[in-house]
Amino acid sequence: MTQHDRLLIIDFGSQVTQLIARRLRELNVYCEIHPFQNVTDAFLAEFKPKAVIFSGGPSSVFADGAPMPPKTVFDLGVPILGICYGQQVMMHCLGGKVERGHGTAEFGRAYVTPGEHKLSLLDGWFEDAREQVWMSHGDHVSEIAPGFEVYGTSPNAPFAITADTSRQFYAVQFHPEVHHTPNGKKLYENFVRLAGFTGDWTMGAYRDDAIAKIREQVGDKKVICGLSGGVDSSVAAVLIHEAIGDQLTCVFVDHGLLRLNEADEVVSMFRDHYNIPLIHADESDLFLGALEGVSDPETKRKTIGKLFIDVFQKYANEIEGAEFLAQGTLYPDVIESVSFSGGPSVTIKSHHNVGGLPEKMGLKLVEPLRELFKDEVRALGRELGLPNSFIGRHPFPGPGLAIRCPGEITRDKLEILRKADAVYIDQIRKHGLYDDIWQAFVAILPVRTVGVMGDYRTYDYACALRAVTSVDGMTADYYPFSHEFLGETATRIINEVQGINRVTYDITSKPPGTIEWE
Repeated sequence: MTQHDRLLIIDFGSQVTQLIARRLRELNVYCEIHPFQNVTDAFLAEFKPKAVIFSGGPSSVFADGAPMPPKTVFDLGVPILGICYGQQVMMHCLGGKVERGHGTAEFGRAYVTPGEHKLSLLDGWFEDAREQVWMSHGDHVSEIAPGFEVYGTSPNAPFAITADTSRQFYAVQFHPEVHHTPNGKKLYENFVRLAGFTGDWTMGAYRDDAIAKIREQVGDKKVICGLSGGVDSSVAAVLIHEAIGDQLTCVFVDHGLLRLNEADEVVSMFRDHYNIPLIHADESDLFLGALEGVSDPETKRKTIGKLFIDVFQKYANEIEGAEFLAQGTLYPDVIESVSFSGGPSVTIKSHHNVGGLPEKMGLKLVEPLRELFKDEVRALGRELGLPNSFIGRHPFPGPGLAIRCPGEITRDKLEILRKADAVYIDQIRKHGLYDDIWQAFVAILPVRTVGVMGDYRTYDYACALRAVTSVDGMTADYYPFSHEFLGETATRIINEVQGINRVTYDITSKPPGTIEWE
């Protein structure tokens, strides 16, 4: 297995630390985020970083219990970049001075102008005399540490960019990782170049390494994979199958809440095209029976989640000799399972297929995607030859259409919803908009309205169209369809889907957790 050069990001609690990792991964540099309290002398000796980045954070360096890096990090002889709080903690540890705001706090857009001397970290900067950056600080550096010089200033940050070039220590008061620092990527590119990274973190290399690791971990034992047909589980299944062949069996739980023809597509793809051993657990009658008469959305979710585990376990128990359970855990899940504050860890986002099963069944986990972000999983899927129809799919919730059917769920309503959703997605694809939209779907509303179709009075359901743009699913905004598109789509749905006589478009923006309907 290849040993990649590694960059360590020490997390001091910034809301945008993950963006630092994203910028570095885009430069084909392997990095890991670790909370400051986990970065001990022993950790540093084992991790052997080629460079270190201190993230931002909400604390004051002179507050009681303020997060600090280990002193030994400054003796590693590797380049260090401090960002925002990271700059302040660097100055504080190395003999500089940090003070409270006193009118120098900055939040939002600011402009930095260059100092007298050139700095390699800033190659490609200041071509227009100043650079737009994004500030977010209350405290400020009032005195730089010995050995540092000033290379950039802003109206409220006289030490916006500082460096000790002899030790390759760099510190900036702003956030180069965010979108509002337009030239921030260039700064990171310069930093990793100065640190000697070769950009060997590619999906081709990752694929080879992951296959070798899976073979080493699993040996000749059997693996069960909960396959949903989504991007994460699909990529994990194909990667593991490439590593161990028929030692892998996938269990595809069909709860009767999937989109039109989805079950057939998943089975055909994995059983027929990839020849992966697959159990198609069609338990739609069980799920729909348990959901009969249930209207409360949280009760629906819990009912589906519990049944999912029971059904998965029933079919998994039929696979003799299985010792491993494969999950499509991604790197953001891993990061979010570690508490920056040092308190109890937040709950990792449970994978809807297999939540709670490893402990229940005594299985060990295989998580080949746990070092990847979502976009990297898609890149790995392309590397593995998965078709774009799977790689580029919009996110689909674990409870399926149950949360796009407010109120009581019936087979009739699900059938209407499937057909309407299929028409809507077909329209989006025909107009070339699918890849511009993060998620689009139809919800069938729990109301029926009077309408006139031809010479007849109808009393049918209303449905709502939803389409949002998003970068990471944390927040979302509505997609601005043209009136012509909406009119054409509404006409098609009403004409082609019996049971709907009214179509609306939802243009509300959504905060985290409410992108879906229920």
